[in-house]
Amino acid sequence: MIVKYGGNAMKSLDLRRAVAAEIAALRAEQTVVVVHGGGPVIERELAARGIPSEFRAGLRVTSPEAMDVVEMALCQLNKQLSQDVGHAVGLMGRDSELLRAEVFDPSLGRVGRVTGVNADVLRALIGAGLTPVVGCVAVGPDGDALNVNADTAAGAVAGALNESIVFLTDVDGVYRTYPDPESRAAHLTRAEVEGGIADGWIAGGMIPKVRAALDALDRGAPFAVIASGMHAGALSAAARGEAGTRITP
Repeated sequence: MIVKYGGNAMKSLDLRRAVAAEIAALRAEQTVVVVHGGGPVIERELAARGIPSEFRAGLRVTSPEAMDVVEMALCQLNKQLSQDVGHAVGLMGRDSELLRAEVFDPSLGRVGRVTGVNADVLRALIGAGLTPVVGCVAVGPDGDALNVNADTAAGAVAGALNESIVFLTDVDGVYRTYPDPESRAAHLTRAEVEGGIADGWIAGGMIPKVRAALDALDRGAPFAVIASGMHAGALSAAARGEAGTRITP
């Protein structure tokens, strides 16, 4: 199973370590690969250097100067998460061209679209009993780093390994009548997701989340789950199908 981890769920050190412990426990039951972002950490480091932060359509505009900071911040977080999980190896896209990418849109700077995953590296680590922890920086055709969206990077890894994926986020799943918790959809098909977007009950910030899930299915993941990473026990419950929203083809 691929676990996409990042964002608000990383703001609390105690919560981060609780989720890491769940990842370690899940590893005893099945293969686990962690793919992470780190928006809050990046924001902090950019602000400390007086580098402006700008987003367009949900993507961070990444100048070469900002790219250096993004890579530095994510590398540090990558090693911290690996230590938290234990028996893990932290990797970035430059490592054996683990994540290859191309420039997504020149107007966004060093922002990339994942074009390939070196799945053999991940399989070798898994075979050695280690958990790969992958930061969302890829290597571009010019050999330099590209900033890639963590959701789509996780989907690409899931597809390359033909594994299911859990997107840990700050909501409990997809709601048919937001924010009524009783309206959480336990399971949705691709057609139901597309219908929900068209009908408007999947809206706002949930749209990129379900799009990332559908992208993972397109790449070969058997199913995707959108679940909360904001409280202990959420990951194990999502893996068992007892929490979040499972999306299938």
